[in-house]
Amino acid sequence: MILWFGKKKKQQELKDAGAAMEAPELSAEELAAQEAEIARKAAEQEEIERKVAEANRAWEERQAREAAAAAEEAARLEEEARKAEEARAAAQARADEAEAERLAEEAERARKAKEEREAAQAKAAAELKLLEERREAARLRAEREAAARAVMEAEANDPGFMAKLGSGLSRSSSRLTSGLSVFGRRKLNDETLEELEDLLISSDLGAKVAMRVTSNLSKERFDKEISEDEIRGALASEITDVLKPREKIVDFSEGPSPRIVLFVGVNGSGKTTTIGKIASKLTEQGAKALLVAGDTFRAAAIEQLTVWGERAGIPVMSKPTGADAAGLVYEAIEKAKADDLDLVLVDTAGRLQNKTELMSELEKVVRVIRKLDPTAPHDVILVLDATVGQNALSQVEAFKNTAGVTGLVMTKLDGTAKGGVLVAIAEAYDLPIHFIGIGEKAEDLRPFSAEAFSKALVGLQS
Repeated sequence: MILWFGKKKKQQELKDAGAAMEAPELSAEELAAQEAEIARKAAEQEEIERKVAEANRAWEERQAREAAAAAEEAARLEEEARKAEEARAAAQARADEAEAERLAEEAERARKAKEEREAAQAKAAAELKLLEERREAARLRAEREAAARAVMEAEANDPGFMAKLGSGLSRSSSRLTSGLSVFGRRKLNDETLEELEDLLISSDLGAKVAMRVTSNLSKERFDKEISEDEIRGALASEITDVLKPREKIVDFSEGPSPRIVLFVGVNGSGKTTTIGKIASKLTEQGAKALLVAGDTFRAAAIEQLTVWGERAGIPVMSKPTGADAAGLVYEAIEKAKADDLDLVLVDTAGRLQNKTELMSELEKVVRVIRKLDPTAPHDVILVLDATVGQNALSQVEAFKNTAGVTGLVMTKLDGTAKGGVLVAIAEAYDLPIHFIGIGEKAEDLRPFSAEAFSKALVGLQS
């Protein structure tokens, strides 16, 4: 998810848009379950806050006791220092130099003890201040995350986009729908489960997901009659469970500045278009970004990125066709630092995952970036083409090992019957899914919603 600059305004707009959505009608049992879940979570949160408050209170009480003890010790030391000073003065008056020296040493020890006590008090005060700052940071972080989640859900579940997502995934869902229609009202026996598993595998969901779905159905409904709608609902629920842990907000406004984002993928996956769409959204929120035409092999890619940059009002840095991509990226990062920019979005040349020399060049780009910033690239986003089906799995594996992929974008879901492969990828790899694309326009790239995608994939109305 992108939390764009100026996100509060955008959040309100999206919240208003989301408010227009009709709330689904729920049964009394479902409402009761929701209320029970809300109460349970509230109780859990209250218990957590109570324990945190008790721990903080205990820590503060200990600090108070230690401060009181330190004050008493300070008073005692000061009194001893005063008496030592008086005795030293008396000894000097009696010209007892040896006694005066001894008393001077005692006074020095008292002074040092006082300094140590003051240092201990200062340290305790600093620790208390740090605790308070951490509490405030945690509170602000929780507020930001809640706001980010609200914006993402409003954008991902926009009714217009939901309808377009359902339409875009119609080819994928039709394969499942037509396959499920043969079940009718059948008994869920071994034969039915085997047919269902074959259907799910042929729909690109992958063998692991297919086995997981049929296994869970078998536990609950084996040897009982089950309808197509019941299978469809159970399937959507299982797919959501697989995808939900991968649903990840990406907030480009946080982290280092400039934040360096590298986009990778095979030829024709939609990298350049995806960068352009993200750049357009960032510009709307006031981000200061630089686009880098790192695909120096194709003049068309440079021209395409330049067009997107002109539309978004973002400068594009490029070199003639055939130039060294790593050198270009190096210069772009130096420029971004000099100009105090927020983001550097780097397009890279499309490369097949089995082309060793091209993958080595990508590794070189990453090494060059780390010469300027050892923590960069801060994001490595792999853009996948949904139309390639199961081949996307090998792409994830190759780019994950070569470039250290941190997140995924899946494009062209509007033109394929193989959209189910995203579920197989989520099952196989612990990688966040940031966006999905179902069209050519900037607004057709949206944050990924596991629930919305799952329902659209099985042909359920949201």
